Amino acid sequence: MTTKSVPLSCVGFRRVASESKHEDMTDVVVRPYRPGDHSAGRTLWVELAERRSGLYGTSPGADPGAGFEDYLTRLDLSGIWVAEHPGEGVIGLVGLVMHGTTGEVEPIVVAARHRGSGVGAKLLKHVSAEAKKRSLARLTIRPESRNVEALKSLHAAGFDLLSAVELSLDLHPTPSTVDNVDIDLFGLRFRS
Repeated sequence: MTTKSVPLSCVGFRRVASESKHEDMTDVVVRPYRPGDHSAGRTLWVELAERRSGLYGTSPGADPGAGFEDYLTRLDLSGIWVAEHPGEGVIGLVGLVMHGTTGEVEPIVVAARHRGSGVGAKLLKHVSAEAKKRSLARLTIRPESRNVEALKSLHAAGFDLLSAVELSLDLHPTPSTVDNVDIDLFGLRFRS
């Protein structure tokens, strides 16, 4: 296991979609989630859980899709939208959670085979418009600190205001199977 040091300022501005080698996604439509999207939504949730756990070398659990069932019952959930491809069906999902006059994007996930193709940007643009319709003052998102691709994509989509930092105390440290990444912020070093 190695440690890499990454200054937070190195999380650069890059339009991921322009570097994509994927097919054109202009036919992808963002629409409200429907009950018939449940299976696809759950599959995307599993991809998200596996991606998050893979960043830290942990297990996503016995049934990583179960979190989707819990998510659908949240009282603060204001909306869910899906990205639908005419030939493949639902390939992305985004949700809007309300916290007073602030909205939180939770989750946003694009099927692995379509990441970097502009689908995520389309979903973010849609959820941002929905937040404005609801007269929200701010829209936030909390990507995993190790998910550099997500950070770059979110920055390119306009999420460039660092509004909060969430710190954790690992009460039961276990050896990681992935490289540690250190982040420098205001002259302080943090593990990721």
